[in-house]
Amino acid sequence: MVEENLPTIRIIVSISIFLFFLEVIDVFIYLSRIVNFFHTMPKYFLLSLLLLLGYSNVATAQYGFSHEIGAIAGPVWFQSDYGERHDFSTNSGNMGYGIGIIHYLNFSYKAECNCYTPETYFNDHFKLRSELSYNKTNLQHFGQWTESSSTWSQQLKAMRGSTAVTNIGMQLEYFPLSIREFTAQNGALAPFVSLGAQFSFYDPTSYSVMGDGELGQDPTITPVKYFDAFDRQGGTTWSVVTSVGTRYKLTELSDLMVDLRMQYYFSNWVDGLSPNPTLYPENKANDWLVWFNFGYIYYLQ
Repeated sequence: MVEENLPTIRIIVSISIFLFFLEVIDVFIYLSRIVNFFHTMPKYFLLSLLLLLGYSNVATAQYGFSHEIGAIAGPVWFQSDYGERHDFSTNSGNMGYGIGIIHYLNFSYKAECNCYTPETYFNDHFKLRSELSYNKTNLQHFGQWTESSSTWSQQLKAMRGSTAVTNIGMQLEYFPLSIREFTAQNGALAPFVSLGAQFSFYDPTSYSVMGDGELGQDPTITPVKYFDAFDRQGGTTWSVVTSVGTRYKLTELSDLMVDLRMQYYFSNWVDGLSPNPTLYPENKANDWLVWFNFGYIYYLQ
């Protein structure tokens, strides 16, 4: 009986082995994509991400803090080498958007036992905020220097740029009023100020609407000031972040938040443009932005 079914068994075994090897190949392809993905990511981003995750896990395991998660979004005003300093049209014209995911360590409450931590000033007035955010802004020159009919002014007016920035980092938020009292009362307000640092990845672009030449190289479209002043490769930099805002107690487990932030980058290339600071000291300042965001925060229990 077995000998009669032997050809069929061999066929089934062969098919099974073939399918098994296909699965193995798929697994190797998948793993190779993952490895390639991590190899292409900047090592500093991975280090920052691991530090964030590691700190959160250690803090939860050893100290029993509770967690909050949320999302933020709002308009961004990017201050760069595009436009005129202290000019309203520049500030209003070079406006983009920002979005982000945020996480808090709440030192005043233990989710694991549904109880408060020992009362200390730090526990009742500070929270640690981790963040992954993204902002993008289209950039253009505005102001009095673009309003004349000269070739230089028209070249300046025709310049266009943009920058997309991904940030990851932490801020320590200080609440002057009691966090415990705020948590216990719906409709309460909790103003705060914060200070922190972020690691940023920027990706700028630039072009001119006057022609198809390359800005920074083609004299027919590039103002003299901006020759050899472009870098479209993108890169990484650190930034310092400070903000002021307030929370509104919406429900027992959720808050609304408004936050006005200033973020200063330790680079003048975030917008992809940096004229020689020795010849043009008006452009020597590093890039920075102001972000007014709205947020929703949920308490994990």
